[in-house]
Amino acid sequence: MKSKLFLAVLAAVCVFLISVTAKCQVVPERTPTQQTGPVYKNQAFLAWGYTSLNQVTGSRSGLQGIVGSYTRDFGSHIAATAQYGHYAWDVTSSNPGHPTVDLFLVGPEVRANLYEKLSGFAHGLIGSAHTGGVNIQPDYSFAGGIGLGLDYNRTARWGFRVTGDYIGSAFTEVPYRSGFSTHTSWNARAGVGVVYHF
Repeated sequence: MKSKLFLAVLAAVCVFLISVTAKCQVVPERTPTQQTGPVYKNQAFLAWGYTSLNQVTGSRSGLQGIVGSYTRDFGSHIAATAQYGHYAWDVTSSNPGHPTVDLFLVGPEVRANLYEKLSGFAHGLIGSAHTGGVNIQPDYSFAGGIGLGLDYNRTARWGFRVTGDYIGSAFTEVPYRSGFSTHTSWNARAGVGVVYHF
């Protein structure tokens, strides 16, 4: 009888200890991490830029110039951007005439964080291209294309950016081509500069 009572007490103690141990192993719920610091929704980008010049017959060099853009974030991954680029300086002195290119482009942008301070984006752009300094028609053409970019955010406000685009436009040279029919040219474009978040 004593042995049965001893076994019953021992079993009760074991059940109690197991239940206490199991309760101690439950992971408490984590409180959600709160984002610290301000959230900036706007970006200004200023850069050195390059564009090829395939719409001008006989061009052997691209043009370099300045690029500026404003981007507004509408969430963590969606944004809209507006860009202006002015290209007026030959990379080498082998272009006929003194061509210049101005680009006015807008479009949606998709953004993603890649690794720590590194982020990337892709955008689709539409707008207008102007080619000056050569005998070309029309002076302004519809333009559009796609592009990619990479940001290194040095601080919350400042960062560095590299971009690359492929922009199409339609011009007709005089007298090399006749009429106003579309002669689409695709130009590679690149930029390297600084980004300011505000």
